[in-house]
Amino acid sequence: MSVPKTCIVIAGPTAVGKSDIAVQVAEMYHTGIISADSRQCYRELNIGVARPSEDLLNLVPHHFIANHSIHENITVATFEQEALQNADKLFQTNDVIVLTGGTGLFIKAFCEGLDDVAAPAPELRNSLMQSFEENGIEWLQNEIAKFDPLFVQEGEMQNPRRIMRALEVWHTSGQSIISLHQNKITKRPFEIIQFCLELPRETLYERINKRVDWMMEEGLLEEAKNLYPYKHLNALQTVGYSELFEYFDGGISLPEAISKIKQNTRHYAKRQMTWFKKQQGMNFVKASFPALNQSIKTLTKT
Repeated sequence: MSVPKTCIVIAGPTAVGKSDIAVQVAEMYHTGIISADSRQCYRELNIGVARPSEDLLNLVPHHFIANHSIHENITVATFEQEALQNADKLFQTNDVIVLTGGTGLFIKAFCEGLDDVAAPAPELRNSLMQSFEENGIEWLQNEIAKFDPLFVQEGEMQNPRRIMRALEVWHTSGQSIISLHQNKITKRPFEIIQFCLELPRETLYERINKRVDWMMEEGLLEEAKNLYPYKHLNALQTVGYSELFEYFDGGISLPEAISKIKQNTRHYAKRQMTWFKKQQGMNFVKASFPALNQSIKTLTKT
């Protein structure tokens, strides 16, 4: 009997160690990795999105990393289409492939498919955009809080484009975009085994704080300075850049910006874990290669 084609999904919060462990798993199966990160796909973003090192990228083939520009509109649908295409190519020569990342909606779309959410009326989109341009992201955050507490809890509250999309869906359907994405499951032509890497909260938060310090030492300030002219783009509505843009605008000091990056990253990690705990079929395992490898063997009976 032939071995079924299988995708091993390695999810987890930021700074938990996904990239290193995913490479070790990919090496074990002599296969490639598909990234499920909504920001590492932009070639202009490097330090601030913790893109895997060149050494890691050279060890095994990686896909959906640094293959798009910040000037492109990369959506969940974009990712789903490209990830499935990459999976199909990898499966031509491999029985097992690896998908890893921390963007919960990307992983959900790959595993279960996207729901057909009706497009909003053009006048609604234009109205929301105009209000955002006049009143800023705080207006969007207050507006979504009136209608969609589920998005406030699990969505990207620092991403104006995602908030506007959630508002569009609410005003069009009367439902939360989060709940709509939980209703439909598309069966894929391969097996999927999902793992979420875990660490004790104190350990994870310490890793986050140290990584932010490392990013600053590696040149995040200069990277953000070069990207400042494009701060209005959706790709730059991201923790690590937004805070430094606020510093460049004179709103806060550099130490305050660094502190906010750490704080907002910790909050983001907490939201990621909330999402993954609700993801159907997710198996939770200690963030180490031996622990994950044992879990893989148990679930695949290999």
